[in-house]
Amino acid sequence: MARQSLLRQERPVRAGVAAAGRAQELDRLIHERLRLGIVSALAVNDSLSFSELRRLLGTTDGNLSVHARKLEDAGYIACVKSFDGRTPRTEYRLTAPGRRALEKYLAHMEALIRAAREK
Repeated sequence: MARQSLLRQERPVRAGVAAAGRAQELDRLIHERLRLGIVSALAVNDSLSFSELRRLLGTTDGNLSVHARKLEDAGYIACVKSFDGRTPRTEYRLTAPGRRALEKYLAHMEALIRAAREK
């Protein structure tokens, strides 16, 4: 009887260890709050301008620029710069690798949530 009690206590610990292992598999590039916001916003829009993203995410020009560049360098988003008359315009869109990375990230998060609820 004491053995069964110990086994029941060990099970949540193992689930927690497995969940922690899955947490380490998360894409750290997307996991950061602002970058996740950028990728998520672009996942539900064909494209967004720099100004639209800045307003949507409530961030500064510099902060958005730095995080967008990291996503662009990873190939998760594409950036097209043009001019509207004399005004520069920057448009972002999610790339196919970016969409796959977001889907993988969301699947990992769902697995972590399921593991936490199984406790």
